[in-house]
Amino acid sequence: MLKKIPRTLSPYLLKILMEMGHGDEVVIGDGNFPAASHANKLIRCDGLGTTELLESILELFPLDTYVDTPVSLMAVGDSAAKDPEIWQSYNRILKASEEENVQIEYIDRFDFYKRSKEAYAIVTTSEKALYANIILKKGVIS
Repeated sequence: MLKKIPRTLSPYLLKILMEMGHGDEVVIGDGNFPAASHANKLIRCDGLGTTELLESILELFPLDTYVDTPVSLMAVGDSAAKDPEIWQSYNRILKASEEENVQIEYIDRFDFYKRSKEAYAIVTTSEKALYANIILKKGVIS
């Protein structure tokens, strides 16, 4: 065991995060996301939600400061819910981390899927909230 490693981060997920370089992307997918058919590397985090995983990952993972939007969300389609509650949680988590002025982009569902196929890895969760899929672009530690 190690100190200060969030308990929600498995050894395999830690390995993947360590392997990633500047500009690489990781997707955190909700329970409905087609992760297995899209992933180059698939990390299963069954039983966890996206918010607790995002909090844990941001403890260790620097976001890219060389791009305008290091965080991407899957845009809401023709649904009545234009601002899903889970996004408010993501904003709170981002503000609580060292990444408080992060800009977020919203990507059409099919563009999000295409970008996910190019991501370094996809982390799948048991999140039930709709539109909880998020892409993080890795930065550097200076």
